[in-house]
Amino acid sequence: MPPRLRSLYSELSASFDRCPTRRSCMSKIHVHTLRSTGRAISSHTRLGSIFLRTDFGGRKVSKPAAIVVFTLSAFLATAWRYSYDAYAEAPQEQEERELEQPAGKRIIRLDELKEHGQDAERPWVARGTSVYDITDWIGGHPGGDVILRAAGSSVEPFWKIFTIHQKQDVYDILESYRIGSIDPQDLTDGQLPAESIEDPFIDDPARDPRLQTHTDKPCNAETPASELSAFLTPNKIFYVRNHLWVPPLDGDSHSLVIELGDGEEKSYTMEDLKTKFKQFKVTATLQCSGNRRKHMTEGARPASGLQWDVGAIGNAEWTGPRLHDVLADAGLPLDDPPEDAQHAHFVGAESYGASIPLTKAIDPRGDVLLACSMNGEDLSPDHGFPVRVIVPGHVAARSVKWVKRVVVSEEESPSHWQRRDYKCFGPNDDKNPDWDCAPAIQETPVQSAITMVRDAARAENRAPTVVFEGYALSGGGRAIVRVDVSTDNGGTWDQAEIGADRVSGSKDWCWKRWRYTAPKTRVGPTVLVKAVDEAYNTQPDSYEPTYNLRGNLTTAWHRVPYDPGS
Repeated sequence: MPPRLRSLYSELSASFDRCPTRRSCMSKIHVHTLRSTGRAISSHTRLGSIFLRTDFGGRKVSKPAAIVVFTLSAFLATAWRYSYDAYAEAPQEQEERELEQPAGKRIIRLDELKEHGQDAERPWVARGTSVYDITDWIGGHPGGDVILRAAGSSVEPFWKIFTIHQKQDVYDILESYRIGSIDPQDLTDGQLPAESIEDPFIDDPARDPRLQTHTDKPCNAETPASELSAFLTPNKIFYVRNHLWVPPLDGDSHSLVIELGDGEEKSYTMEDLKTKFKQFKVTATLQCSGNRRKHMTEGARPASGLQWDVGAIGNAEWTGPRLHDVLADAGLPLDDPPEDAQHAHFVGAESYGASIPLTKAIDPRGDVLLACSMNGEDLSPDHGFPVRVIVPGHVAARSVKWVKRVVVSEEESPSHWQRRDYKCFGPNDDKNPDWDCAPAIQETPVQSAITMVRDAARAENRAPTVVFEGYALSGGGRAIVRVDVSTDNGGTWDQAEIGADRVSGSKDWCWKRWRYTAPKTRVGPTVLVKAVDEAYNTQPDSYEPTYNLRGNLTTAWHRVPYDPGS
């Protein structure tokens, strides 16, 4: 035993001998010590949770006694670990030299870093030339276990995805897990070799060049307004909203796990989802909560986030089993669910997560699907292959792609995207909003936009006309009943013609395409549109009243310029 451990043992033994309840505690110490050695305890937090107890065998123990028990037990576990490592893995002399080495000064070969990947017992990451053991940080990481994607390599390509990581306090947190540095002989010009740094987007698919790209990594691209004229948006030009990378999934091996509130789990293969349950078709529009954010920035104040125009939206016919039916098969009593079953969490294979109220998930007329196809084709990788959630009438952030797990829970999803994103605040909360005070966005409000303006072909002996086209929709299955158009900047209004497309589903989950034709002589320099749903909800006339720092739910009257000479 190293001298410093021997000295510590003597001090602890003396303290324990002075403890009046030592005999009643002694047997419990040995039990806990033996258990701890099998788990290779390595953090003070876990030691505290295992050892610091004041009830031994039904007998209450004084706090001083419990502290002594905790300390001595921790010592015994640590001494066992040191001894085991010294005699089973390395010569004792080498082990003692490593124990005397200052924390964070260890020299680590690049191959050893790679061995500590996401499946390792203790995952490591590198930042710069420093190496960090992130095992004890994973549970507290705001992005959940997404950080494991960087394990065994550099964390920097992953952290560049979100600006929240480019802060000193984040670096300080990571620094507390530093265990050493990469061996200089493995560096190139003082840096990690480029070939050793993983590109998390290497498996992303190619995209249609017609999409208007806002970011490449991750891919965020909208459908051009000129391509939004069809009732069903073609799959190849359906807008892409990715928070992370596209996970390379195999449809034959992918499975979906349903976890109930009592911890019971049931797994389903893709074959199960396609053959064991009735398949439903639902026509539903997906809209990013940031759609038209660009207009809020231009019409009020700068809003943070991707500056989407009118194309972060698309309409499709989705096919798959209802989540209602799969939850019932997994054992959830739908007629009388447990009181603590309040939310359904969805976890994606790339670690994105979100949740919806369980009442929506189990409503047979809520039409929540585990969709396997889109417009009659298998889902593409960008749109969730092999299975995604479709939550009609809700913001698209709740329709999780590449879903691998559904969890019934008392609380909403702990995901960053549920708790600290996709929320709205007052126009005055533009610096440090209280994220806990605002509910997560679920159903969407009324929305409309103009997607095309064109001069109509002039008929013989008739005055020239201008044709306007666009979309209108509302959340919660509420139908659009009217679309109002003004060709003189709001001075007068008229109603557009609403399309009567065939749809599938229990409610109006999809947009309405509309058209309005006006004499060219009556069209001024600014044209407006607003919509009204069946509950007579409508859109605000300007952006400032609904301004929020994230630019979510931009739904003010859409204004477009018109130049008669263009």
